[in-house]
Amino acid sequence: MIDSKIRTLITLANIGSYTKTAKVLSLTQPAVSHHIRQLEQEYGVKIFRRAKNKLIPTPEGEILIKYARRIVALSDSARQALEDCQHSIHRFNVGITPTVGQNLVSQVFVAYCREHPGVHINILTDTIKKIYKKLQNYELDWAIVDVSAPNPDYVTLLLDMDYLCLVVSPQHPFADRASVPLAELKAQRFILRPPSAGTRSLFENHLMSHNETIRDFNIVIEIDNITTIKELVASNLGVTIMAHSAVAEEESSGRLKVVPVENFNMPRQINLVYRPEFNHAEIFEEIRGIYNRGRSRKSAEET
Repeated sequence: MIDSKIRTLITLANIGSYTKTAKVLSLTQPAVSHHIRQLEQEYGVKIFRRAKNKLIPTPEGEILIKYARRIVALSDSARQALEDCQHSIHRFNVGITPTVGQNLVSQVFVAYCREHPGVHINILTDTIKKIYKKLQNYELDWAIVDVSAPNPDYVTLLLDMDYLCLVVSPQHPFADRASVPLAELKAQRFILRPPSAGTRSLFENHLMSHNETIRDFNIVIEIDNITTIKELVASNLGVTIMAHSAVAEEESSGRLKVVPVENFNMPRQINLVYRPEFNHAEIFEEIRGIYNRGRSRKSAEET
């Protein structure tokens, strides 16, 4: 059973207000303050400080909050695992980055669950940074992420190779070009995902490898919604850089155009990642097998 002080700490860290925390937890404000003081005395650190009427964790507080989240996640996982065991269910919490959350990956999960009726998969779509944080806190069991530089803290298995590409509307002047120089892109209106997104970071890294910087490009909209980005680009309101797998259907239908950028290749890995102590690593070969069969089937249909 989780100490009530731990849940008070996490709630206060999330909300940032003693009064609101007390209301959420059905406690008095003095009780919330007492819980925090007890933790500070127990660990010999100051957990929060005030700055401009805001409650901010100290460096020691950040560490304590990180481990508190991990404790709660492990407790909740243990409770869920015991309940699942009683009902012969095996549950996996899986994170995916938005650009790999396409139809093929979803079909892989459906196919795996069909072949394993006792398996339930809970899917969370989030940025790569938040997914790694949730893996660290045991809130996720494993993930499928779009990264080219694997995190050394996790086991990484290559699932697929993809690449970033320039995407424009069929009405855009670039649409009928065989290719465009990178320099010409600087005058374009870009619609991109935010800097925290994996594909955005990868694009910026490729620019730096060519002695370029994102600051020289005209970014008019940043939005972390791939469907919206494709809609805006299809309406010829701007251009974007996107994973090819995320735009393959629209390219095939003619709704969007993919235009090569001269001497500027942007390969991207799609990886399965999990903590070294994960006890069911044998499922990943099956996941990869289902994925590859689905990919082969899709390629055959397109040809």
